[in-house]
Amino acid sequence: MSISGLFQFPASLTRLCTVPRGLGLWEKLTLLSPGIAATVVQMAGKKDCPALLPLDENELEEQFVKGHGPGGQATNKTSNCVVLKHIPSGIVVKCHQTRSVDHNRKLARKILQEKVDVFYNGENSPIYKEKREAAKKKQDRKKRAKETLEKKKLLKQLWESSKNSTEKVITDSS
Repeated sequence: MSISGLFQFPASLTRLCTVPRGLGLWEKLTLLSPGIAATVVQMAGKKDCPALLPLDENELEEQFVKGHGPGGQATNKTSNCVVLKHIPSGIVVKCHQTRSVDHNRKLARKILQEKVDVFYNGENSPIYKEKREAAKKKQDRKKRAKETLEKKKLLKQLWESSKNSTEKVITDSS
């Protein structure tokens, strides 16, 4: 008997759907089965999607201002730069990463949400922890690169000194 024959499903359950990788067969079946409680599934893409504080639209003040920077008339004369202010905390975010107002609005909200989370949660914020971890990794890489450079310099000095000493021995013996 083939493996596919073991898993015969009713026609109502056979449908094409995407299931996150790493799930066992039972979890995949649970996702497809109606009437069975769904299991907690991790979001695809990120290892752990941090739960940030939600933003209340009533606490936001949004403005659209003219763009700035390179791009000439296309950016300097259009009001696609989004300025978003969180009134309770006073945090202001200015986003002009794309030419699309809608995309800039989404990006500004995401950035503001992260900043508000760090403002209220401080060191306990997942964003703060990620940034601190990234800074530590960068510092470690710089330290390793510096050590490697020092080792190379030392090796070069040793090679040159041994080269010079062998030349002296050759000239002294002749």
